[in-house]
Amino acid sequence: MVRLLRAVPAALVTLVLPAALVGMVTLAGMALDRVYAGSLLTVLVAGAALGSVLVSVVARRLPSWLVAPVSVLAMAGWAAWGLRLAAGRADLPGGFVQVAGDAARNGIPRLLTAMIPVEPTPDTVLVPLVGAWLAGLAGAEVALRAGRVLLGYLPPALLFAGAVYVVGPNAEPAIGETVTLVAVAALGLAVSGRTAGGDPVDDLNPAARARVRARLAVASAAGTAVVVGLAALLGPALAALVETRPVDPRRYVEPPQVETLDENPLIRISGWALNPEQQLFQVTTDGSGPADTGAGGTDPAGGTPATGGGVRVRLAVLSDYDGVTWRVGATYRNAGRILPVVDPPSGATVETIRQEITVGDLTGRLLPAVATPREVSGARVAYDPDTGTLIRPDGLTPGLRYAVSSGRERPDLNLIATANTPAGDEVARVLHVADGVPEQLRRLAAQLAEENGAPYARASAIEQWLAEHYRLVADAPSGHAYPNLAFFLFGPAGGGGQRGTSEQFAASFAVLGRLVGLPTRVVVGFAAPASGAVRAADAYAWPEVLFDGLGWVPFDPLPRPDDEPRPVEEDFRPRPEETPPSEQPEPTLEPTSSPPPLALPGGPADSGGPSTPVLLAGAGGGLLLVLAVALATLAGMRRAQTRNRLHRGDPRHRIAGAWRELTDALRLAGHPVAADLSATEVAAAARRALAAALPPSAGTDPTGQRATEWDTAVEELAQLVNQVGFAPGGVTDGQARAAAEAATAYTGALRAARPRWRRLLWSVHPGPLRWSR
Repeated sequence: MVRLLRAVPAALVTLVLPAALVGMVTLAGMALDRVYAGSLLTVLVAGAALGSVLVSVVARRLPSWLVAPVSVLAMAGWAAWGLRLAAGRADLPGGFVQVAGDAARNGIPRLLTAMIPVEPTPDTVLVPLVGAWLAGLAGAEVALRAGRVLLGYLPPALLFAGAVYVVGPNAEPAIGETVTLVAVAALGLAVSGRTAGGDPVDDLNPAARARVRARLAVASAAGTAVVVGLAALLGPALAALVETRPVDPRRYVEPPQVETLDENPLIRISGWALNPEQQLFQVTTDGSGPADTGAGGTDPAGGTPATGGGVRVRLAVLSDYDGVTWRVGATYRNAGRILPVVDPPSGATVETIRQEITVGDLTGRLLPAVATPREVSGARVAYDPDTGTLIRPDGLTPGLRYAVSSGRERPDLNLIATANTPAGDEVARVLHVADGVPEQLRRLAAQLAEENGAPYARASAIEQWLAEHYRLVADAPSGHAYPNLAFFLFGPAGGGGQRGTSEQFAASFAVLGRLVGLPTRVVVGFAAPASGAVRAADAYAWPEVLFDGLGWVPFDPLPRPDDEPRPVEEDFRPRPEETPPSEQPEPTLEPTSSPPPLALPGGPADSGGPSTPVLLAGAGGGLLLVLAVALATLAGMRRAQTRNRLHRGDPRHRIAGAWRELTDALRLAGHPVAADLSATEVAAAARRALAAALPPSAGTDPTGQRATEWDTAVEELAQLVNQVGFAPGGVTDGQARAAAEAATAYTGALRAARPRWRRLLWSVHPGPLRWSR
């Protein structure tokens, strides 16, 4: 290396160290660019590295205090150019000041919540660009001005480490970038040693020069042997300490959330039905082709033709049902103009549909679009690839206009009759049936599946049953909990039963489908015209079933407008008798010649019966026995509920069950928490509730444990809940057991702090059996 450097001109050698700093900072940008779409980030980071180091080199003769202001001004100019370039490529609306201000306010959270591959937009490139410029400035000033090369390497090295950490497990290891970084750093060190002064060996006589060089060679060989030996000895041990997958920092940042109004948009259908002329938005489509149809070939509105070859416009997909409420349960990530493409099922064709939508009276954050969106312009969005739905984190406003290009999937319905449905952990979420299913629903599901073995036959039987036996009305009250569905399906037709909106039809189909083993979900959207206004009357819900090779297939269980529903009692088989009636004839009583004498009170006729005090005592004993049986039943149901929550299902469901045990305990203790609080806020409320229940002077809870131990347990449980919400695939059985232990310990401590009579009622309180989750 030294001989090579001697052959290089001195002026060129002095440029190697600045070039090494530029290369190290650029390599950090390349390491981060592995999760970005395109190469714009690398270009901007390389420009920032070159500009920051060049300013320091040019201004070396200036006072040191003046270099930083000059460099920051240059950084502002480069950042402004880069933001304008990124905004133009992403086609973002708004002026430069608005875009730059938004990027400055939200750069870090959006970088950590953006969907991968990350589109280089102003808010996702500003932080790397500024970090690269500052790292280059600090490294150049320390290495070039102060002559501390190793210390000057620290800012670029930290920037590179930060880039690798931010990428985490979302890309292949940065082996090439890391090796190149080490090589560039070594070259810069060699050059700095050469330029710090001439080679002192050249000043010696030939004999002394040979001895010095021999000693240097031996020392170098010994040092190399030591380094290689340490690497061989310590390398495997250090490698064993490294996890298989690096930590993803995105798990610690909460992604964009829907509003409470949007968490269950199914309940909005009844309200929209009462204001049918309300204009929610305007839509214009291009390339829509024929109208959307369900699996049975029906039109999207269940018999109401969509004008002009209409399309289904989705608003939300609801996959989670707890027996009370269907919820969105999606994980939205900030996305750019180009959305990630998921390969369509092999048995489906894809048609491109372009829409221009102008928002009217529609509120919330859910953004209507035809499934599945591929490109969005005119609005900043967050996207959930599992459901193919969009939200606007800033909320919808009247007059908002955006364009969407979607790839609508059309399954090959010729294959559906023989298609199977998937099973296993991947679809457990859309197969889950919450506890408390009414027996009538189970019997109806069994009846419909009895003579229909194939998945499509079962789905068609449910669809046909609902379409033939129930009436679609606009003024039916909202509700899709188990009791609401039971009343809709089996309630008296003259008393409000057997009639409902699309909410009840879709929810009933989805629950009955899961009871017969079909993976189902509910979709809320609109039967929109190809061009024109979408009114509140166009809103409706429909169910979908997942088939292997075909994807999610919609069904339309709504009745035809002119069909008269057939009474449920004609086709729903009654419950079979527990014991068959006896075949023996009942004995006949021989008529007596004279009627028996009347028994007068207090006379001889009633002297053989029990007395009034005995009857009262017997009645009281019976009531006590009934009460005892009821309390024992409640206690058993509560224990079974806790056991199911904490010890059954996959780790994700068990951690969620432990969290429900904690929130139910807070509610039983008189400290309910609001549904919109985050897990961290609920944990803080739980700590305060237990601290308030403890004796103020004891410092320990009634079980002898110190309060700080419960604080740690609750905090760990909240972290596990966040991990389930944002990284559901990363939880283990051990973590689920730890969550169960933490929930059990906390609820025990909170219960022990209650008065004695409240502790007795704790286990038989019926609230947790009916409270919504």
